[in-house]
Amino acid sequence: MVQEKQSDRQQRLDNFLQAVEAAQKVQDDIMKYGLEAAHLYCDDIDGDWLETWEEDEDGQQSFVELVTNFLQSDDLVAVKVRKQLKDKSLQEIAVNLEKCLSLSEEDDRIFAVKKVLLRGVAVAESNRGTSSDEIDEIELLDLAEELLDKLAEFLVSINR
Repeated sequence: MVQEKQSDRQQRLDNFLQAVEAAQKVQDDIMKYGLEAAHLYCDDIDGDWLETWEEDEDGQQSFVELVTNFLQSDDLVAVKVRKQLKDKSLQEIAVNLEKCLSLSEEDDRIFAVKKVLLRGVAVAESNRGTSSDEIDEIELLDLAEELLDKLAEFLVSINR
């Protein structure tokens, strides 16, 4: 038992010393070769890794990227959302919608999406001078539900 503890400690010490030596070698190579040292440690430094950064191992797109592409489409729901949130970037909208989907209750998700849609209305109202009473709450809830249905489709495609 005592012998096992000593060999375990020795093994951990050996692993630590190897890691320190490797780190020192990397540091020495950086000092010697500068940025070119990256070629010594990265196999595919000139590849397309930056372009495929958000893709997972299966080559699937991220949720935000799928939603952003959807919002650029001619889909009726996408057109309505763009019109509603014309002062927001598509990336910002997609990130906010992803946050809405993280809520556990369906009603919470619907009202969170409605709130995201209302943020665009608040900006538009200040520019037009209209009151929130003039906004059709039912249409806004319908748009939120339609949008949630579309987002659910994206989640299914990602989870396959």
